[in-house]
Amino acid sequence: MAMATGARTRIFSGVKPTGHLTLGNYLGAVRRWAGEDQHRAEALFCVVDLHALTVEHDPARVRRLSRQAATLLLASGLDPELCTVFVQSHVDEHLRLSYLMECTASDGEMRRMIQYKEKAPAERARGGSVRLSLLTYPALMAADILAYGAHEVPVGEDQTQHVELTRDLAVRFNQRYGATFVVPRATQPVVATRVMDLQDPASKMGKSHARTAGIVYLLDEPEVVRKKVLRAVTDAEPDVAYEPERRPGVANLLNVLAGCAGGDPRRLAEEYDSYGALKKDVAEAVVETLRPVRERHAELVAEPSYVDAVLRRGAERARALARPRVDAAFEAVGLLPAG
Repeated sequence: MAMATGARTRIFSGVKPTGHLTLGNYLGAVRRWAGEDQHRAEALFCVVDLHALTVEHDPARVRRLSRQAATLLLASGLDPELCTVFVQSHVDEHLRLSYLMECTASDGEMRRMIQYKEKAPAERARGGSVRLSLLTYPALMAADILAYGAHEVPVGEDQTQHVELTRDLAVRFNQRYGATFVVPRATQPVVATRVMDLQDPASKMGKSHARTAGIVYLLDEPEVVRKKVLRAVTDAEPDVAYEPERRPGVANLLNVLAGCAGGDPRRLAEEYDSYGALKKDVAEAVVETLRPVRERHAELVAEPSYVDAVLRRGAERARALARPRVDAAFEAVGLLPAG
């Protein structure tokens, strides 16, 4: 189902409330959503709280992190007058369409998903049972995207496979039951800051990591940020050089500095003759980048009724967009329409 000529591009993306949002989330995605995507397209940004239930979780923590994530999205510059900000579980169409996607996908496709192949053994190693939802959640992710007729899905490299599955399911559904869904595409910006863990530069700065010494959170106090950056892993060589493969720790610091303050990391490396000076500048650049986000977050926390109203209106708008397409999908597969 192609986008009509002249129609505005529609974007869908989301954040999972499995941990506090990080500098990596901000520089890699959220800042671009606020600075570019909400202005150039019809954009929907969702706290995908249902995805947080695929592993063992504390219900109170999921609720708390879901609200915090929504508040941080607003604090980062998402404008509810320009885009739709909402919580996934507030819109029933996600779950309705998820079952149809499970009926469209195959068991083999689900088991080939890299995240399942990585997370299932980790769950077993911890002595826990693997929830069925961990296997099937790519069907829910497909529903998240297809319910809105999204053309673009801004994602990191680790989620590209899921968007490819979504494309396959959309094409298969359309071929079997008639043109119903827009076939989306994953998009990654030409220039994006990929932020790695400051203590383990081989791993991305993930919000659900158990070890937090190398992770800068959006709500970290300035002194905490400085301490984490100053303790960042570098390497034994005394000079500062941008060599991502051979010297990932230094390259990560230069990428963060470029992401926060601008500039090319290779050229920035030429301005430093010591790690100490580089770390100091990186720390201050991060503190200043996060300062307006933290300040706006504090204002929004003091105004909970405003956040509630934004999420309520966002859910209403999202529901109105999704329901006709999901109803059409139910009819297309042969289900009787509700009276």
